[in-house]
Amino acid sequence: MRISERFIQQHYAVTRRFFLQLSAAGLTGASLSSTAFSESALIPTLDELKSKLEYLTKDEDFINYGRGNPPPYKAPLEKRRAVGLIPETWRLEVFTDPESDAQIENPLLIEKGTALDWQGLMTLAEKHTVRYLHVMSCTNGHAPCGMGLWEGVPLREIIWMTRPTKNIRRVFYYGYHNDDPKQRFQSSLSLGRVLEDPPGELPVILCYKLNGRWLSPIRGGPVRMLVPGLYGNKSVKWLQRIVLTNNYKINDTYALWNNDTESHLKTWARFIYTPETIKAGQVIPITGLAQVGMSGLKKAQYWLHPHDQPLPDNDPYFTTADWKDAEILPPPDHWGGDLPEDRLPSIPHQFDSETGAPHQWPLRDTTAHWAAALTNIKPGRYTLRCRTIDANGVAQPMPRPYNKSGYNAIQKTELTVEA
Repeated sequence: MRISERFIQQHYAVTRRFFLQLSAAGLTGASLSSTAFSESALIPTLDELKSKLEYLTKDEDFINYGRGNPPPYKAPLEKRRAVGLIPETWRLEVFTDPESDAQIENPLLIEKGTALDWQGLMTLAEKHTVRYLHVMSCTNGHAPCGMGLWEGVPLREIIWMTRPTKNIRRVFYYGYHNDDPKQRFQSSLSLGRVLEDPPGELPVILCYKLNGRWLSPIRGGPVRMLVPGLYGNKSVKWLQRIVLTNNYKINDTYALWNNDTESHLKTWARFIYTPETIKAGQVIPITGLAQVGMSGLKKAQYWLHPHDQPLPDNDPYFTTADWKDAEILPPPDHWGGDLPEDRLPSIPHQFDSETGAPHQWPLRDTTAHWAAALTNIKPGRYTLRCRTIDANGVAQPMPRPYNKSGYNAIQKTELTVEA
């Protein structure tokens, strides 16, 4: 299946620019004239998107996976006010698991007036604000939910406020879900992961901004968890409770649903645009999106396979096929996402503070665009596939081809070249 129309709209313009640059540079064997690159030769319904160059996803364009019946963000304002789903009434409690022997000196509790409120969080933000680019992806989703610039305060700052003393091995947390304990969605992390970040890694944050704007209710506002490097089930929305425990077992809701809750993001490619039918002699432009997971991204590749030729024998992942390298596009000039003043702010974890350039590209745990131009394709019916090669040289869907740790099957689409 193809990435949704929303993703085509978000990413079409950046790849259009790429092909125009190819035309100007004369880098292909065939002409990339305005006729060959007319919108009618691509996808006629996308003329309106010429002016869009979106890397970051607008809030309203995120694919939404939310728990709760009804979803908390759909509650009337007065209900959300009453249950702490607006900044003025939001409270975060942090306490110990009553079923374990975990100990802290300063529990943050509503009944004692010590719970962290919005003003307290903003006070922490004055000193500890962190922001970073990160993709949001569902474990079993066939496309990313969206690409965002997230901002918040490291979770460890709140943990230290409780003055933990001993017998704490794990942190589990959950948000508001309609006053119904049966609908509670929770996740967990090891205390070590919360307190310490390996060099080059990003911190777990209490997130309150997306793309420079306050987190909207549908995105989990006023405050959600944001756990870098892992799938979205870890980044619980509408955060209100954190429990410190000596129980070493993972107690995530997703674990009960037969998923690997500790799975790191996988590296994989998806198509954004491919034509369904094209005339022989025309340049065939293809564009795509790569999710850059734990193992980074070295290459994005495509393979055009004629229907009248057999598939490779005993090769389920097509490792012996005639894969071709696509162009991984550089960082965009325009980041999109409705950033305030259309500017990317300082992001020291991922960008050089003096030059403004990313420390590397593509960035891990983000997305990247890729594109290619196919020429001299004979008339016939074809299957077009795409894949990634990660920074370790491993081709998708390896090294983890199993769905419960993240969907990453090789995508395919059909193409007809007419005489």
